[in-house]
Amino acid sequence: MPTLYDADRCPYCARVRIALAEKRVPFEVVEIDLANRPDWLYDKNPLGKVPVLDEDGWVLPESLVILEYLEERYPEPALLPPDPADRAEVRYRIHRFEAAVAKPYYALRRGQDGAGAALERGLAELDAEQAAWAHPFGLADIAYVPWLLRIRDMLGVDLEPYPALVDWVERLSERPSVAAEAALVAALQPA
Repeated sequence: MPTLYDADRCPYCARVRIALAEKRVPFEVVEIDLANRPDWLYDKNPLGKVPVLDEDGWVLPESLVILEYLEERYPEPALLPPDPADRAEVRYRIHRFEAAVAKPYYALRRGQDGAGAALERGLAELDAEQAAWAHPFGLADIAYVPWLLRIRDMLGVDLEPYPALVDWVERLSERPSVAAEAALVAALQPA
């Protein structure tokens, strides 16, 4: 059974938790205190970051790499479309997400000047993309939704100005994997 080195508040870990749930892969969790990382974590990931997936001593860090691995290791249900061009588009959208929303999210949590405006621009960009992109549930959704839940519930950012995002989060929250993540985020104390 895989072991996930995890932190509840980490959106990167949330990606992996959601994917494992969608793939119906049972796993054990080792919770990591991000404020006091154990020295042994650096043996699993030299950067000391989570998530880290361990399958019988074979260790893999980095959420996007783990997501790709899970897609290949557990192909059903598929979280990437069968067409190579469509798969590339999903990967591109995930890549763009870092600059559009993830970086401003962390900047806002650190209280950096201009972070709120940058996050608003990223959310507006994501809202426009989401309104125009029809796609089945998959890795792009898994990559984005952890941040949106945290932006809304932990940072208190109103998503109402972004109707496509509100609709999208509501639809995704009907999935048990995302509903479980939403409940976990709701239980976390604001940053």
